[in-house]
Amino acid sequence: MMLLSMFTRPEKLSVYWARLMEEMMQLGIKSLGIVILMSAFMGAVIVIQSATAIDAAWIPDYTVGFTAKQSIILEFSPTIMSLILAGKVGSNIASELGSMRVTEQIDALEIMGINTKAYLIRPKIIAAVLIFPVVIIFSMAFGFGGGWMASFGTGLIPEEQYLVGIQSFYDDNLWMITYALIKATVFAFIITSVSSYHGYYTSGGALEVGKSSTNAVVYSSVLILLANLLLTQLLLI
Repeated sequence: MMLLSMFTRPEKLSVYWARLMEEMMQLGIKSLGIVILMSAFMGAVIVIQSATAIDAAWIPDYTVGFTAKQSIILEFSPTIMSLILAGKVGSNIASELGSMRVTEQIDALEIMGINTKAYLIRPKIIAAVLIFPVVIIFSMAFGFGGGWMASFGTGLIPEEQYLVGIQSFYDDNLWMITYALIKATVFAFIITSVSSYHGYYTSGGALEVGKSSTNAVVYSSVLILLANLLLTQLLLI
């Protein structure tokens, strides 16, 4: 019902456009730092673990790059990074809206005749759906970069063989990236809508704002895992 009441005609497009740009900056661009850092280190760890585990003369070296590519594109970047963003972005959204609710700022906007769900929640959902796939692409790129640095720095496999593994099966690569971006879009909608719901309907005081933030992260994470399972069955099987 919250989502249905949210989709009304904007009163003033310029105001909503400004809100959309602000939310894209807040939810996506400001999350790039932690995403890049974690992706680079996890890419390096995946390569080191794969090279250590795949220690047989009959297995080609490029298998390590192929394994890293599969892990990063299919699961790590779209799913694990979305779970991390659920903690960062979801708690931010819930605490922001919860604070506005308990300090009666939302009530003041409603008295002014503003559809607060459309004004406060809709830009967050649209911004996240648009910017999260871009963030996931950065995660993939820096994950591959971290893996290359690991292969170059440790000497476990030649970096040329790592790049061969990353580039192997080109047609499958395009579909896997499409699959990952579809998941990122769905997860973005889940994170913002669930977090907005818990924040918007907060009642009480500061303690309840903290509980709403916690509930937003927990419910978002559970729904992301469930959606990941369903999307994998629908798109890959």
